[in-house]
Amino acid sequence: MKKEILVVDDQPGIRLLLQEIFTNQGYRVTTAKTGKEALDELNKSSYDLIMLDYKLPVVDGVEVIQQLERDKIEVPAILMSGLAEDIMKESQNYDMVKKVLAKPFNVKDVCDYTKSLIG
Repeated sequence: MKKEILVVDDQPGIRLLLQEIFTNQGYRVTTAKTGKEALDELNKSSYDLIMLDYKLPVVDGVEVIQQLERDKIEVPAILMSGLAEDIMKESQNYDMVKKVLAKPFNVKDVCDYTKSLIG
């Protein structure tokens, strides 16, 4: 069975890029534009990994992580941000956050890290 990844980013270009990369790697990919859409998806389906932008409209990435932890929904998350240094320390408070990626990111690094995390 294919592993499932939820890609959450308000920038269409990043969503499409990650969707194409992960689909080509053999994963099933669902996308969301906002944190609220992400939470809706996570409440109706289970995922093996979330690629989550830190700054999102409506509900931001950290609020998504906090809500998932409150609801006891455990799924590894990779947090993406243009301000990666600023969120490194904050992300250490959450067990779900396995990696913080700076934007722009290296596609090969994303593929390698994803593979090491979920196979």
